[in-house]
Amino acid sequence: MDTIGVGILGFGTVGAGVAQGLLANREVLRERTGLDLELRRVADLDTTTDRGVALPEGVLTADAKAAIHDPAVQVVVELIGGTGVARTFVEEALRAGKPVVTANKKLLAEAGAPLFALAAERGVDLFFGASVGGGIPIIRSLRDGLAGTRIETIYGILNGTCNYILTAMEREGRPFEEVLADAQRLGFAEANPTLDVDGFDTLHKAAILAALAYGIAPDVHALPVQGIRGAVGAADIAQARELGYRIKLLAIVKHSPDGLELRVAPTLVPADGMLGSVSGVFNAAMVKSDLDDWTLYYGRGAGRLPTAATVIGDIAEAARNLAAGTHRAVAVPRAAAPVRVKPLGECVSRFYARLSLKDEPGSLAAATGAFARHGVSIRSAVQRGAASDGFAQVIVITHEARRADMDAALAEIAAGAASGAAPVCLGIEE
Repeated sequence: MDTIGVGILGFGTVGAGVAQGLLANREVLRERTGLDLELRRVADLDTTTDRGVALPEGVLTADAKAAIHDPAVQVVVELIGGTGVARTFVEEALRAGKPVVTANKKLLAEAGAPLFALAAERGVDLFFGASVGGGIPIIRSLRDGLAGTRIETIYGILNGTCNYILTAMEREGRPFEEVLADAQRLGFAEANPTLDVDGFDTLHKAAILAALAYGIAPDVHALPVQGIRGAVGAADIAQARELGYRIKLLAIVKHSPDGLELRVAPTLVPADGMLGSVSGVFNAAMVKSDLDDWTLYYGRGAGRLPTAATVIGDIAEAARNLAAGTHRAVAVPRAAAPVRVKPLGECVSRFYARLSLKDEPGSLAAATGAFARHGVSIRSAVQRGAASDGFAQVIVITHEARRADMDAALAEIAAGAASGAAPVCLGIEE
């Protein structure tokens, strides 16, 4: 039986989970792969903190470069995160002719194209199954299971922190900042939650899914992103519930003849639908293809062991390829023709808007006139609750409209004499 040596760079939460899994399930991996996957190096600058994993003597080191170039290490696993030293180490491992497994969504979203090119040049694998959805097999499904289909739409709830916060806000009626503080205390949110609550973590994952589905390398810095901080209030969550919806931070990837819609935003989804039922820290992705219609991928999108399970699956595949003398380095397809990514203003959906209007005759008529002037058709407009300080809250649901037209109508309403607080606008996806 061939023995394949594994080296892990990064001994944090996921790195410790991968080490634990490789050691505890070594016999299971032997049975399923016909190979002996041996953990030979774990590199981390911190070699003293107890991670709850008993590593064999001599495995832990502070020297990542030595681990990469150790002849006993055939597969390198990058779990450091970020785009700095992590990219340097990934490139070094690939240049050394060693396959790399990573869970680094930021690195792949921002620098995936050159890394895959380098892997192809060196004839080695670069696997990234845990970069989106943690323990959910969405990457493998898009890459393999749906390889013979045309992907039409992907909707994703891909950040457990945001989903936990929105779920708690709905169930408990508490404000965002209070729930965020609880999430940080419970370990569901980072001390600096910017990447999560401002939508960037979800955007990185959406970009990776789009790359797999359409063979593109989108510029993540140019993509529209809106998080939940400052965009979703208790009033909107309550109104959405009354209308039969829930608000989720949604990755939206939709392909049409005139281009690709790729964005992240808080969005109303049907409360009784599959995405509406995803609560707490759980993640889900829904994919619609021409041959397979809708498929759903659901589970824990982060965490030590769920993410480790996917990483170990990639290690096993890389090891099989090594043993067989093959590789599949270019795991992201290449588009046969250029794919145009639509600017936000061209994106079309139905909309929810909450307006603050003077409680006097003519206010609502002025608002509906603004919508009409900009080509936005209203499906319903209802005043919710009693007027406060002379202003009434009016909930407007539109038919499908371009985002640019919706924004223009709301800007006109906000500038009018009848408007109070700034309008709130969220998309609706059915």
